[in-house]
Amino acid sequence: MSGHSKWHSIKHKKAATDAARGKVFARHAKLITIAAKSGGNPEKNPTLRLTIEKAKADNMPNKNIERAVKKGTGELKEGAQLEETTYEGYGPGGIALMIKCLTDNKNRTIANVRSVLSNYEGRIGEKGCVGWMFKIRGLIILEAPPQEQEESTLEAIDLGAEDVKTGKDTLEVITSVENLEKIKKKLEERHSLRSFEITYLPDNDVLINDEKTAKKALQLLDELQEDDDVAEVYSNFDIPEEILTTLDQ
Repeated sequence: MSGHSKWHSIKHKKAATDAARGKVFARHAKLITIAAKSGGNPEKNPTLRLTIEKAKADNMPNKNIERAVKKGTGELKEGAQLEETTYEGYGPGGIALMIKCLTDNKNRTIANVRSVLSNYEGRIGEKGCVGWMFKIRGLIILEAPPQEQEESTLEAIDLGAEDVKTGKDTLEVITSVENLEKIKKKLEERHSLRSFEITYLPDNDVLINDEKTAKKALQLLDELQEDDDVAEVYSNFDIPEEILTTLDQ
C-alpha cells in the first residue's frame, strides 16, 4: 500500500471518530469558510464546490453551509473576523507539517500550535521551510478489489489522472484540482467512494520505521486537530502496515 494511501486511511479513520464526537460539522464549516474567501459562488470556485459536496455527504444542514460561506465572503460580520493562516514546521522523526488554521487571534493560535509541537519534539519553522515539499492535488480513494484494479487504473489514467496507487482493496487516484470532479464522477459509477478531497500531497514520503516515533506522530496530529483554530494538517510521513496494525491494537 502506498504512503499516501496509509496516511489518508489514517485521516479517514480519524474523520469517522470526529463524526462520532460531533465535531465533523465544525470542521466542515472551517474548510468552507476558507474556500469561500476565494469567492462565494460554487460554480466559479471548484474548491468551494467540492468542500460543500463533502459537507453535504456528511449531512451538514444547508443553513450551516450557507453561514460558513457568508463568513468566508465577509457577508456575515458577527463577532471577530476570521483570518486564514498556515504554519509550517517539523514533527517527530523530522516529518514536515503544514498546519492550516482559521483564527480570530493569530497570537493565540501560534502559541497553541507551538506548544503542541514542542510536546512532540516538533517546532514551527520559517514560512516556506516545508511548503516546497508539497503540491496541491485532488485525491480520490475508492473501494476496489484486486481483480478490478488494473482495468480501473487504466480508466483513471485515460480520464486524466496524474497517478494511481493500489492498496489491498483500494485505489488512490491523484488528479489535478481541475480534473477531480470529472474523474470522481466517472469512477463512482463502478466503485464505492471512500473519500475525496483537495489536499497537499508530498513529493516524497518520510518513512517512520519505529513504533515509538510513529505513535508520537499520530498523537501529534490528533492533538493539533483538537485545537478549535486548526482546520487541516498535512504531513509527509508514511508508516509501515505492520506498525500501523500494532498501534491499532
